[in-house]
Amino acid sequence: MARKFYLTTPIYYVNDVPHIGHAYTTVLADVIARFHRMLGKDVFLLTGTDEHGQSVERAAQAKGLKPMELANQVVERFRGLWRTLGISHNDFIRTTEERHRRGVERLYQKILAKGDIYKDAYKGWYCTSCESFYPENQIVDGRCPDQGHKVDWTEEESYFFRLSKYQEPLLKHFADHREFVFPESRRNEVVSFVQSGLKDLSISRSSLTWGIPLPGDPKHVFYVWFDALSNYITALGYGSDRKNYARYWPADMHLVGKDIIRFHAVYWPAFLLSADEPLPRRVVAHGWWLRDALKISKSRGGTVDPVPLIEAFGVDPVRYFLLREMVFGQDANYSDEAFIDRVNTDLANDLGNLTSRALKMIEDYCGGKVPKTDPRFRGDEPLKKAAQDAVAGFVKDFEELDFSSGLARVWGFVGLLNRFIVQNEPWKLAQDPGRRWALGSVLYTVAEGLRIVAVLVAPVMPQSASGLWKRLGLSGDVTTASLAHIHWGELKPGRPIARGESLFPRIDKAEYLKDARAGKEARTDAAEATTGAPAPGPDAPPAPEAAAPVGAAGTAEIAIDEFGRVDLRTARIVAAERVQGADKLLKLTVDIGTGTRTIVAGIAARYAPESLVGKTIVVVANLRPAKLRGVVSQGMLLAASDASGQPYILTTEEPVPPGWKVK
Repeated sequence: MARKFYLTTPIYYVNDVPHIGHAYTTVLADVIARFHRMLGKDVFLLTGTDEHGQSVERAAQAKGLKPMELANQVVERFRGLWRTLGISHNDFIRTTEERHRRGVERLYQKILAKGDIYKDAYKGWYCTSCESFYPENQIVDGRCPDQGHKVDWTEEESYFFRLSKYQEPLLKHFADHREFVFPESRRNEVVSFVQSGLKDLSISRSSLTWGIPLPGDPKHVFYVWFDALSNYITALGYGSDRKNYARYWPADMHLVGKDIIRFHAVYWPAFLLSADEPLPRRVVAHGWWLRDALKISKSRGGTVDPVPLIEAFGVDPVRYFLLREMVFGQDANYSDEAFIDRVNTDLANDLGNLTSRALKMIEDYCGGKVPKTDPRFRGDEPLKKAAQDAVAGFVKDFEELDFSSGLARVWGFVGLLNRFIVQNEPWKLAQDPGRRWALGSVLYTVAEGLRIVAVLVAPVMPQSASGLWKRLGLSGDVTTASLAHIHWGELKPGRPIARGESLFPRIDKAEYLKDARAGKEARTDAAEATTGAPAPGPDAPPAPEAAAPVGAAGTAEIAIDEFGRVDLRTARIVAAERVQGADKLLKLTVDIGTGTRTIVAGIAARYAPESLVGKTIVVVANLRPAKLRGVVSQGMLLAASDASGQPYILTTEEPVPPGWKVK
């Protein structure tokens, strides 16, 4: 029986739509799963959604929806994106499912029977965005230490888990299993956290109802992390049918972002130790995708939506970029320029052109069939050795989660194939009847090299690998080929090729970036404008020498196409707070239909933050971002002002959904 490999993604919170950070984690998990399947393992890949908790409840209220209605909407977006990205998951767990509830209750009952649950009162700082409690010494300027979200003082009755009891058992496990947390930097962070002392953990809330009720005390619902972490076993039938649990647990890898490592490497194993269940073998944390030195996240705004990239360039270039650009465990910066450069250089120029050239020459010189190689030809020996090294190095790197290096090895081999063509000049061999045997050998060597490349890139770019496979005249599914047994010479001569269109069309960088540049942040120190609009910086264009025509209000007239460039949208305010150190400014989180973003507005003198939540306003959605008192403002709300300068925000007469275009 094949060795099993159970891999999980974190389950994604449904208080907003997916962005490139979600896509990266899930694509990464899919690549790992496909890689291990191609090594012959029995792989089970789990993903899903985390649908309970205060953030979901508040987000639903802000949209005028019930929590389950919001969850259903967002779940469909996740499912749709995973289909688009080609994610090969075996199961999709939702924490609102009955099978999950049964499993959570079963885990709780086992921990309760162990004597590790007690009732008390909780007082402390709580971050709704992170769904996490933090000790006083970790709070900085009223914000959580992980992502800088606002925290609230919370006092309520709660059930507690005796986390402190498992401090020493956890430290022993970390010492005995150094591979348990990866990479080393995250392991050191986790060990330090546990060594500093563990306090008992609140695992219930009585201030909300959107959650799983505690057995025996339905006034309480499970704290979202106790609920969410349990998905890794409830999806396998824990609490009901345990067949898959017996087959696949313990997990071979929990793949998570570095910001939630503590929950997975401390709380989760402590729950399992208490319940006398096996611990996962490994918790692996990747870095963040950054933009303008900030983490790309829905709460910070400035998200990168992967869908337009996929629609413009295809799914595989996006998958390749995510794996090639980020060194696993470290942070990486996203930019459109970096994406286009990577696609044009690696995919269009290197692999794409190599494939087109080789197949065109086979078509022209060999009748469109894979040629035979001749024993007299020895020029392929270095490439045979290079192919063997590339395969061994690729497998080793991917097993060690060094995806960027593994792909670099493949592209090193692609570079050798390109140089092999240049050195052997098959176009000249074709003109010499006495060297036709060498021509066939050269073109066979390149085609066989491309066959091996197709197998190696299949976990990362399954569609493109399949396209290359078929172009070489091969049958079957390349994504089921064996990575453990790749041998030179398996491409059979005489097979008809199918040249087809280019695998990777080149992107016109200048054309693509022409409009995108308008959305880049150009100024970092803008004056505090009433509605948060950036003041002209030193690079602002000079004023016109002659006065333009004026309209009724004494302002310059503009043409209709100029007005058309302003994207006015309805938006709903979902959160509001004061900007520290600025008496006039409020930081607003607004839903614009396609996601949330942050807008800084100079309306604090007239409006209390709490009075704005739920209001529908009109915003300029395509305004260039500006930084005001350290907060990046990604738009501008519309407001009128009286003679004294008091602002009056513009709202709609009737409630309308966020994202409607204002004309």
